[in-house]
Amino acid sequence: MPWYFSNQMTVSKVLLLVILSLSFRVSFGQAGSNRDYESAYTELVKILEDRSHYSFKKAVILTESAFDESFDSLYFESQVRHLVNLCNGFIQSNQLNYVEKDKAVVEKWAAIFKVVTDTVYQSKGGLSIPHLPFTYDFDDFFGENDWTKMFVSKLLESGSGNCHSLPYLYKILAEEMGTTAQLALAPNHIYIKHRSIKTGMFNTELTSATFPIDAWIMASGYIHLTAIQNSVFMKALNDKESIALCLIDLAEGYKGKTNYLDPDFIIKCSDKALEYFPNYVNALILKAETIKSQHDQLVVSNPNPTNEIKLKTQSLFNQMQDLYVKVHKLGYRQMPKDMYMKWLVELKTEKEKYQNKNVSSYDK
Repeated sequence: MPWYFSNQMTVSKVLLLVILSLSFRVSFGQAGSNRDYESAYTELVKILEDRSHYSFKKAVILTESAFDESFDSLYFESQVRHLVNLCNGFIQSNQLNYVEKDKAVVEKWAAIFKVVTDTVYQSKGGLSIPHLPFTYDFDDFFGENDWTKMFVSKLLESGSGNCHSLPYLYKILAEEMGTTAQLALAPNHIYIKHRSIKTGMFNTELTSATFPIDAWIMASGYIHLTAIQNSVFMKALNDKESIALCLIDLAEGYKGKTNYLDPDFIIKCSDKALEYFPNYVNALILKAETIKSQHDQLVVSNPNPTNEIKLKTQSLFNQMQDLYVKVHKLGYRQMPKDMYMKWLVELKTEKEKYQNKNVSSYDK
């Protein structure tokens, strides 16, 4: 019998187990203002509701600039243009051995992959200037202590990033070059899905510079079939679902910076994200955590609660528990950090086992 139906456990014990297994917190101990967050939220909603406003790059800029007052949009834009120029230069100087009618699109994917994961050269003043590949930042790769570790701007400035910023950058570059790139989720992880005429659907993994088959994604042991059936993991996200990810990034940054200063704002972001991506578990968990903070605050500030307070407290508790139970039923299980790193390393050490042989190299 599933744990959440056990008659031997009290509701409070059930809740404790779920919170311990699912809760993911970002804490910075910083004071902050929400003056930029409401405007960022409004602009993100415009992107969601009006296709003419769509830009994943703009969504990322809105999210990161709201958190970081020192965000330099001019530098961000210039670095993106530089990378796009490198990609276009690579296409012009390298012939891709691909003959299907979608060659022009596949060439762009190949160039972006090359620029992000390998050294490429650009001619300047008669000199051949190397551009080094982006690397994986193993320090605080979940952004628990420093949320900017998740940022594309941090990746562009430092040359190192993680499984959040690298695929975000890839999608930005693809769209700036007039093509598409679909994000896909795995536990604690984001990667890219493409579909070509020759290969069909295939995965692009930037942290290891490989093209793994779906079996690698499932090899982690933390993806239940139920989660796949419910489109929690391994689904190629559409553009609006990708913007939903940015809404939760915005809310997570706000939560960490202000310590739930305005829980209604976080819930508003979560609800809007769920409107466009109903089974996005990060949004469900964030909403549950936020309601828990409201519940706990109410309990602490009312040591001798009135009946009205008791009813409100119980209502919050019920909402929180319903959300955690829903997340569990969707098939989500949180992947421990050590297992996550082992999983990533395994892709490189057992490359032959998990590599998609039909996309073994864009160079061929």
